[in-house]
Amino acid sequence: MEQARNSSSHPYLAGNYAPIQRQLSQEPCQVEGILPNELTGGQYVRNGSNQLPYRDPGRVSHWFDGHGMLSAVYFHQAKGGDVQALFSNKYVLTDIYRTERDSLAQRPLLPSLGAMLRPGLSSLKVLNDVAWLIWSVLCSAISPWARAVKKISVANTNIVYHDGRVLALCESGPPMRVSLPDLQTVGWFDGYRAEGEPISRDPDVLASRPAGNSLLKFLHEWTTAHPHIDPLTKEMMLFHSTFISPYTRYSIFTTSPNAANDQLVGQPVPGMKSPKMMHDFGVSRQHTVIIDMPLSLNPLNLVYGNPIISFEQTERTRFGVFPRRSPGAVQWFTSEACCIFHTVNTWDGTREDGELHTTVNMIACRMRVPSIVYATGDMLMPTDQALLGSSDECRLYYYRFATDGPSPGILQQWALSAIPFEFPHVPKHLAMSAARFVYGCSVRTGTYAEQLANSMKISSLVKIDVHKLIHKGLKCPPTPVCGCVDERSVQEILAANDPDDPIQIFAMPGKVFAQECTFVPRTQSSSEDDGWLLTFVFDDSQLDSEGQAPDDAKSELWVIDARTMRDVVACVKLPQRVPFGLHGNWFSKDEIAQQRPVEVFRS
Repeated sequence: MEQARNSSSHPYLAGNYAPIQRQLSQEPCQVEGILPNELTGGQYVRNGSNQLPYRDPGRVSHWFDGHGMLSAVYFHQAKGGDVQALFSNKYVLTDIYRTERDSLAQRPLLPSLGAMLRPGLSSLKVLNDVAWLIWSVLCSAISPWARAVKKISVANTNIVYHDGRVLALCESGPPMRVSLPDLQTVGWFDGYRAEGEPISRDPDVLASRPAGNSLLKFLHEWTTAHPHIDPLTKEMMLFHSTFISPYTRYSIFTTSPNAANDQLVGQPVPGMKSPKMMHDFGVSRQHTVIIDMPLSLNPLNLVYGNPIISFEQTERTRFGVFPRRSPGAVQWFTSEACCIFHTVNTWDGTREDGELHTTVNMIACRMRVPSIVYATGDMLMPTDQALLGSSDECRLYYYRFATDGPSPGILQQWALSAIPFEFPHVPKHLAMSAARFVYGCSVRTGTYAEQLANSMKISSLVKIDVHKLIHKGLKCPPTPVCGCVDERSVQEILAANDPDDPIQIFAMPGKVFAQECTFVPRTQSSSEDDGWLLTFVFDDSQLDSEGQAPDDAKSELWVIDARTMRDVVACVKLPQRVPFGLHGNWFSKDEIAQQRPVEVFRS
């Protein structure tokens, strides 16, 4: 994997990782099994990176480089009462996508993430790509026939619902609003209004807007792809990671009509000492946890011939914990170097030291090294080989922080399970509470490192009873950092076949592979796990002898019983394949009906 390869041999751009260009709208699908009533009127939408067919065979490519493409199944209730599954997929019409499409994609506008990971001569390539981007942006601003490039986000990572808006997100810009169920692009969202929405004439709303045309300017409008939304207050918490001091800012968007009194916009988080690659963070009802990993993202590295993105293995990982609305009161706690790209859930608690003291609990997917960032760019990670091998894992970790009392710090930090665990999910309505179950993706055989080297494919879905494992760990604490509560492998858990096991695994059959799953709860159920997991799946037996997906290859949407983790209750046959992608969400009938009005859609 040392040398860059073209898309036909790149492991994360071939097979079902390969981009797809055909866009469909509301295509009827055949359904096998019985669709649960709770799906009626709702829609499952998955975002992902989908590249245009660039005419540059020597381009250094990365899986994350593509444009945002939404793939969705809408469960439409017809007049006769029958429920019809309708498939759609559309590009998010960002500035970058529209400009590249109009220019017939002779070359991409944005520098490749893969080039940013490479040292030496590739620095010149990155500088050339940056110069091309600046030139293209300037030309778009003065050309009478070109579309202006105002934002450089490709909106390809996640999709969430907040305050009547469905938002597609990526770190390199603000959220982009889209509409459901048609997947039309509305416009960039500035924290108060999205382009394309009617302009409010309410004096209170107008008075609450800041001066200028954008809530956050240029780099400050770059927003995490993983905002956290409080299911009770409906507040949306976000951070903004930039190249310039103070490097990290923090915002809270509310649903109040007079947002000036409620919103927290672009507040600095003190203590960040350099620009870092940041993807997710933790938010409880009362606290926020910022994760400062030793993974630099600094354009000035090019001056010294170093890659823009680099992992500093001799540095430490820091956790900044602060009251939700007071980033200036952050406390920093230090641990061994690691990378956390996805948190699962964060909730408040207490400890007794003669009196009650505040604690913050967080569950996250912890990696020793960021090998996934390099592997998805078809690269080996340039690090001390002693750190790789058996230590190259991604596990579900439990952290417990003490913010007051006689000894503030990290009280607990150990793995709940030894099995690989990524693309985590906690049911939306249980977020920020001590939810009992979390869901995620794993392998069926082999180790995390072995799967990553070839092209990571999700061959099992996992449900973990975190209450049981945390209780067991607190009763007999594992060794901090390197310790683990449940040291069994995936194969050992499957062989046990115990219905009371705190770890339940749904193993994908044969050559069938899943994607990130989303939980849909059963109506009026008292059990947290009573519901269904939705996931797109693809059967690799459709690939040809060279590992490529033929034009007629197709994917499916599976509805899996989350309580038993055994049964596929319904299978939706899609009219085409859905490439392996990133994050998705379930949008209920009420959320779709309560979307804010749109005046003009992007063309």
